[in-house]
Amino acid sequence: MWVFGYGSLLWNPGFEYEEKLVATLPGWHRSFCMRSIHHRGTEKDPGLVLALDAAEQANCQGLALSVASQNQAATLEYLRERELISSAYLEKTLGIELSDGRRVEAVTYVIDPHHVQYCHLEMEEQAQIIAKAVGGRGPNTEYLHNTASHLGELGIEDADLDWLSARVRELSAT
Repeated sequence: MWVFGYGSLLWNPGFEYEEKLVATLPGWHRSFCMRSIHHRGTEKDPGLVLALDAAEQANCQGLALSVASQNQAATLEYLRERELISSAYLEKTLGIELSDGRRVEAVTYVIDPHHVQYCHLEMEEQAQIIAKAVGGRGPNTEYLHNTASHLGELGIEDADLDWLSARVRELSAT
């Protein structure tokens, strides 16, 4: 079993894996299109977290993590508890291309575009929200900066996250 990570699973998978490779998921892009009312915000003051939004010409680079057969059931249970907390994510098995050229199917969490937590906001509005939101797993800024820095360490470019990270640092400094 493979799991595709594009946000916090990059730096905090929370499960044991055997192999870790950069991978590409076609037809989806990473964006702060999900209001977070549990982990990085509250119902009263939602934060924003990353989700995969469908887009025909898009490709999302992230990490593919392979899970040994004896750990698959426990890993799925853990991921479902973590990722499906508010049902804004949908669990899908999607085809990805690993950096070594292999093509595999991976458990992937994508946004439900019909869910109330789904949103499309301008980048500046995203930065304003992320700069101040705090939820059960900590500040929204931590989520953004950890994800942006880990993408950089992996050699994955994401201009939107780089811009957001820089802008949120500016906002946090004032």
